[in-house]
Amino acid sequence: MISSIDDLPPALAASVTPDEKRHIESMGLLPFAVTPHFASLASPEADDPIRRQFFPDPREAIPDPFALDDPLGESLHRAAPCLVHQYRNRALLLAARACAGYCRHCFRRVWISRDRGPRSGDWAAYLAAHTEIREVLVSGGDPLTMDNDGLAELFGRLRDVRPGVVLRLCTRAPITEPGRLDAGTINMLAGFRPLWMSVHINHPRELSSPSRDALGECVRAGIPVKVQTVLLRGINDEPATLAGLFRDCLDLGMSPYYLFQLDLAPGTAHFRVPLGRGLAIYRELGRLIPGPPAYAVDLPGGGGKIALHENVIAGERVSGKGAEYVLRDKDGRDWHYPAE
Repeated sequence: MISSIDDLPPALAASVTPDEKRHIESMGLLPFAVTPHFASLASPEADDPIRRQFFPDPREAIPDPFALDDPLGESLHRAAPCLVHQYRNRALLLAARACAGYCRHCFRRVWISRDRGPRSGDWAAYLAAHTEIREVLVSGGDPLTMDNDGLAELFGRLRDVRPGVVLRLCTRAPITEPGRLDAGTINMLAGFRPLWMSVHINHPRELSSPSRDALGECVRAGIPVKVQTVLLRGINDEPATLAGLFRDCLDLGMSPYYLFQLDLAPGTAHFRVPLGRGLAIYRELGRLIPGPPAYAVDLPGGGGKIALHENVIAGERVSGKGAEYVLRDKDGRDWHYPAE
């Protein structure tokens, strides 16, 4: 991976401002790293939607009163050091810490950069005992940073513990490093079906020819590919941009699955689309394409996933942090998300 300004493509390296350079040199939370492939998709303009996703921004250092080190409250549902069991019928296995490049809007940026506690633990015994779990999300980091032998060993162990459980491989590697999905990798993954892939794609330009080829081969191999997208200010917060992305995904045989409101991780507030505007974008998106993916947010602090629509907003308030929406879940509990 590229982790130095000097190793970027020349036009990108020349575009680095003094403020950006100082920020990179003083960074302590999430490293600067990008694959050569993903860097090649970016243009040098400061507002380029690819550049902004991997290039550190000095605004990351601005304090955000709403920020949470663990925005999804995953630590509240840890069943083992690397296993999260929040929803009855599915569990999350944090199988890898590394990624093929670091997204600046990452919601696990604190876990990736700071949490150096044990990553093993008796997750296998827990899964064997909890037969209500029918799906295991294999995430991290990005599991495709592991080699094929390591992945096959992991998936084999999951199959031994719970034959037939659905495996969901959560990854961004098909976008940032599409060569990782070569024929051998795809054949290995197909051997562990039922397995489907959840791929993080935010902008139509991320679907380069190599990414299209790799993802198309997964679909042809019988691996369902579902797409998750994060709504990001200045990157994809226009209905036409999202509609173009989701049409491209459908043309490739992939299923747009979720459009997520940004989680409240530190250093990401400049990416946050105001929730009211997000709802307006989603309404217009529904007029541009049939059956858009669900618009959702993970309620801050462990409330779980909730579909976003006007009826979910139970009111507004001003707290010591600032203006907030009151979001009411299906059980009548109130949660809070910043209004801006």
